[in-house]
Formats: sequence, C-alpha cells, structure tokens
Amino acid sequence: MLPVGSTSLSLAGMTILVIGGSSGIGEAAAHGFAQAGARVAIAARRPEKLDAALARLKRLCPEARAYEVDVTAPGAVAALADAVLADLGTVDGLMNCQGMTIIKPALDFTPDEFGQVIDTNLTSVFHSCQAFGRAMVARGAGTIINIASLAAHRGWPNACPYAVAKHGIVGLTTSLAAEWARHGVRVNAISPGFFMTELNREKMPQARKDAALLRSPAGRFGELQELVGAAVYLASTAAGFTTGTVLNVDGGYLAGGI
Repeated sequence: MLPVGSTSLSLAGMTILVIGGSSGIGEAAAHGFAQAGARVAIAARRPEKLDAALARLKRLCPEARAYEVDVTAPGAVAALADAVLADLGTVDGLMNCQGMTIIKPALDFTPDEFGQVIDTNLTSVFHSCQAFGRAMVARGAGTIINIASLAAHRGWPNACPYAVAKHGIVGLTTSLAAEWARHGVRVNAISPGFFMTELNREKMPQARKDAALLRSPAGRFGELQELVGAAVYLASTAAGFTTGTVLNVDGGYLAGGI
C-alpha cells in the first residue's frame, strides 16, 4: 500500500472493470489502465466488438477478461457483478462508459426513446455503482469513475433525454461520493468535451460540429488519448483525497462563456 499523499500514478496491483470498454472512451481508458499496470476487464453489449476489443487489450494485459452484457436488461448488472467478482476476486476500480444518444427535437421523442436513453446513460450507471460499490463499501476501499458530458452543465438542444441523463450522472456521482467517502470509496466523474467517437461522429450534425469548434478556446476536437490521463489519475492513489469531483476535459469549452 502506498502512503497517504502518494503522487504515484501506477495502478499496479489494481483490478479495474470498464463497462462500455469495447470502443471509444471506454476502450481508450482500458488501454490506459493496462499501461499503468492494472489488470483490466471490459464489458459491453455486442459480442463481435467485445471479442475484437479483448484481443487488442490482451496485447497490453494478457490476463484481461471480457464480459458480454446488456446493462439495460433487468438483473443484468447484478449478474455481471457476481460473475466478475467470482472470476477476479475483487474490483478495485469501476469505470462506467456505457452510453447512447438520439438526436431529434424534444417534441418528437417517444416514451420508448426517452426511456432507452435514460436507461442506458443513467439508470444502468446507478445499478453498476450499486452492484460493485456494495463490495467496495464492505471492503473499505474502491474507486468509481463515471462519464458525464458537456451536456451535464448546459442546456443541450435536440438531445434533451441525453442532457437529462448526464445532469443525473453528476448528481449520482456527488451523492455517492458524499455517502461513501467514510467507507474509503471515491466516486468521481469526467466530463469530456467534443471528442469524435462512434457515439457522435455520424449523429452530430455538421452545423453543431462547426459551432463547437467556434466556441472552443482550444479550437479543435479532443483526441481520446487526452482523456486517459484524467482516468488514470482518478483511479490512482495520487487522487486519494479526490472524491465528488467532475473533471472537465474539454479544451476550455465550459470556461469560454458565451
């Protein structure tokens, strides 16, 4: 165990599960955790993507594992926790990267579409925190990282349910941090700025991309590797006194005002 106040970003000896780890932010973070020394497991919904992602991850972490799961299915997250804990013994870190969005005017959303976005982006994250947090609280140690969004801080036209869910992620993160800190469990979130991933590359209209670049002080979109350091830091002992924090990795977008 490293001393309190350690500045080490090493994750050696840690086991970290990344839900949504087969692509995008989740896969980049999984590789970063492995490069920092962690044993990494990933979970995702699509078996073909999961198998390909596991093969890539095993180049960095030969003992890596993968779990197929639809986190929106009833009981699926609890079953995932049972399987992962049975296989790996403990999960020191959990990163929730599952997500989806639908781009359309708020007046056009159906109840099923609204529920699909909320279930994937918020409800499943709560159940994941609960399922894995239970063991962390009992053990007196653990770290959870959730993925928020710029949409967690501002109104987000034509993606209302997504913005609702991401505002909820911030509330979930800060609430669990306040509740579980005395049990040695840290809960933080990362709010990425504009990163072109499978989630938004095709769905985001060109006009919105152009507006984002115009507003961004950095004047460009982020690269996925630029999120990895934030994830590794929050998982490490260097962040031992950091909980309830939402770390914005956005090229200054939120600081840029109007």
